[in-house]
Amino acid sequence: MLSFFWQVTYAVPAWIWAFVADRPQVLHVHCFGPNGVYAGVLGGISRRPLVISAHGETLADAHGVFDTSALLRGALKAALRDSAAVTGCSKVTLEDLETRFALPPDKGRVVFNGIDPEEPCSSSAPLNTVGSYVASIGRVVHTKGFDLLLAAFARLPQELDRVRLVIGGDGPDLPRLRTMATELGCKERVVFPGRLDRGQVCRVISDATVLVVPSLVEPFGIVVLEGWRAGVPVIATTLGGPPEFVSDGVDGLLVDPRDTDRLTHALSRVLRDKSYAQRIGAAGHTRSLAFTWANVADRYARIYQEVTS
Repeated sequence: MLSFFWQVTYAVPAWIWAFVADRPQVLHVHCFGPNGVYAGVLGGISRRPLVISAHGETLADAHGVFDTSALLRGALKAALRDSAAVTGCSKVTLEDLETRFALPPDKGRVVFNGIDPEEPCSSSAPLNTVGSYVASIGRVVHTKGFDLLLAAFARLPQELDRVRLVIGGDGPDLPRLRTMATELGCKERVVFPGRLDRGQVCRVISDATVLVVPSLVEPFGIVVLEGWRAGVPVIATTLGGPPEFVSDGVDGLLVDPRDTDRLTHALSRVLRDKSYAQRIGAAGHTRSLAFTWANVADRYARIYQEVTS
């Protein structure tokens, strides 16, 4: 019997033993993936309350993993069903869980993302990111809408031909964007600095004249908060989470990036009217103070208290 006990013991994965040793009160999964599959198993074994926080992984994954993996879809549906609480970084994110993954409408709650108000910037900007420029930052994939921004930028009036566009980040769409810039005749005014570290991201945004978030789908948009923190006027997409926390014309501008004329007009207005740009940027900076990680942590702490009481 002792020999059999040891064989069974050694057959149990190490992550289960680590979990048992730690004796946590709550299981909390952010960005459901393989981690969520493990947590679902552990939750069933340990009978610990499971909290799931969705950050747009079902909406904005460029590879559509939840569309192609029946295993992951099934695991997510089961985890949502059995969870003690579910949060989304926006209403849009929760609505997708309700529509495609059977989340009960009364089970989800929105917990916005946050930002470090004191995150340091690099001492200098990446090469060629100086002067007046429009900035856009993110993984260079189709869903980020950089091609839509490039098309709008190429249509700016001639009086703004000294303004440049900086698209910071790396990804599979980068070669296509370079070709597009050449075809649109603005190659000399578009800068692709490539992958940026956190300090460089902060510097590129802080030194920008305007920050644009042109995503085709944006579950939340932490980059909006990064622009607000820097006091830079932000033009954000209407497609996704930003309309839930950005007040159009007050602390930012909301534009459907598929509407090239409107996006070009918004860029022109911010670039031409400095007082307007400063007013929008200042309002955004004030608004950013409500989005600290301390506030986010407090929201989660209250949820933990609810599910363990």
